[in-house]
Amino acid sequence: MSRACELTGKAVQSGNNVSHANNKTRRRFLPNLCQVTLISDALGQRFRLRVSAHALRSVEHRGGLDAFLTKAPETDLSQRAKLLKRQIAKKTATTAEAVAA
Repeated sequence: MSRACELTGKAVQSGNNVSHANNKTRRRFLPNLCQVTLISDALGQRFRLRVSAHALRSVEHRGGLDAFLTKAPETDLSQRAKLLKRQIAKKTATTAEAVAA
């Protein structure tokens, strides 16, 4: 399993440790990943995702998983998140048609 957020694509970055004597050694900056269960209102299901703490705050700010995924670009999402986005879009489209008819 890669160390990348499933919703934002935030992954490992690299840089240098710099000592007081200005010696530089390579290091890795790991994202703050959390295993969380998010609920989709449109699908009525729970989904277990590995997301960064920053993405979790963004999901709450946007108003839930459905709202976050509808606005998120597909380039940032993992395969599972892309599938979820398509399922949510399909479900909301069918419910909108049922209301209009």
